[in-house]
Amino acid sequence: MRHYLSILFFLTASVVAPTALAECVPVTVEAPQALPKNTKASAAGCIHYQRAAATLQGEQAQVLVFGDPQVKSQADVGYFRRAITQPLQGKHDAVLGVSLGDLVDDAPQLYPDVKQAMAALGVPWMHTPGNHDVDVDARSDDASLSAFHKAIGPDTFARETALANLVVLDDVIVQPGQKSAYVGGLRDEQFAFLERWLPTLAKQKLLVLAMHIPLAKRDAADSFREEDRQRLYALLKPFPHVLVLSAHTHVQQQFFHTEAMGWGDSQALHEYNVGAACGAFWSGVKDAQGVPASTMADGTPNGYAVMTVRSNGGYALAWHNARDAADTQIGLHAPKVLRKGAYPAWGVFANYYMGDAQSRVEFRVDGSTWKPMRQVLQADPRLLAENMRDDEAEALRGYDRSPEAKPSTHLWRGALPTDLSIGEHRIEVRAFDRWRGEVQASTTYRLQEAQP
Repeated sequence: MRHYLSILFFLTASVVAPTALAECVPVTVEAPQALPKNTKASAAGCIHYQRAAATLQGEQAQVLVFGDPQVKSQADVGYFRRAITQPLQGKHDAVLGVSLGDLVDDAPQLYPDVKQAMAALGVPWMHTPGNHDVDVDARSDDASLSAFHKAIGPDTFARETALANLVVLDDVIVQPGQKSAYVGGLRDEQFAFLERWLPTLAKQKLLVLAMHIPLAKRDAADSFREEDRQRLYALLKPFPHVLVLSAHTHVQQQFFHTEAMGWGDSQALHEYNVGAACGAFWSGVKDAQGVPASTMADGTPNGYAVMTVRSNGGYALAWHNARDAADTQIGLHAPKVLRKGAYPAWGVFANYYMGDAQSRVEFRVDGSTWKPMRQVLQADPRLLAENMRDDEAEALRGYDRSPEAKPSTHLWRGALPTDLSIGEHRIEVRAFDRWRGEVQASTTYRLQEAQP
């Protein structure tokens, strides 16, 4: 059984048997909620309850959500501070933080630096382990997180607040010696804990599951095990308000688990696969401040998310583009110039970072009527252009190149008119965000005459 609880990190004034501290899952209960009695240490899925001051209370409260800081050197720690944590210091309204794994990139000596950077934001943190937080010399799944336990704390634990209940689940199953070194899934003792804990929770509150590897089925060797997914679905079925947070993929996606997938409810289960704080592993050309572009393979800029938890099970999500004062929500790409009268075969592309198949995205030119854009499953042309610049460069443009562009799940296209007057024309794009409402971006292109 994994060592769930770091005694130095979670010890309270109450007297608890050492076996309970070592084997029972810690559940923090925020004041002024009643503190339940601890279960017997010998019982499957036993729980050690502990007290903490209130965070998520009132009508709504905010939570910082970081995917994959994934630092591998002191240089990366510096990027993480300058790109993510320092710009947030004293400028956020969050009262709690959740990180979704891969705090480091197989570099456990950097745990203290990452923790310190996050601690500067002044909120309690719930840290999820990732596949790059696993001990590199681990010979079994049970013994694969010794460095994480020592430096960070337990790998599976929960927090009960006035507004929501949150649970962190280590879902990286290490498989030493196998073709796939790890796979997504949960251990039997984690299921035993969930079977004991979930029935004690109020159903009207939001239930948030934080994990590293996405719960959604993917065409990948490390995809979450199907039998574990169905087993978890069954445990979550009684809850009308559930949100899954995951990371790992270094792209940003919205997954909706449906009845056809085994989710036993007509209302889909929403999983937000959060983009990485490190983006594409701190790669790409550096800006004037010396921080790499870090654009992800789907064209999403690196950054962080904010989850607003509301009373009666509600929530809102927002992605924030790192180091972007405008907090841009839509990245645009359009040709700079087209021939007047040419067949309208060239378009404007809109990468709406929080988008999904249900999103409404529209564009217009020169203030004309808004027209729908068509969602396309292809690579972001802006990142393709960056790939080409890297290819054509005679010398390295950065330490690591930007990632090779891959099809984005949140890209739209609209054909640009060429029958307008010669000169510059303004393109406006808008998307209707589930939580923020209308978000916009704009750019321009020119039309010019040409002779055969």
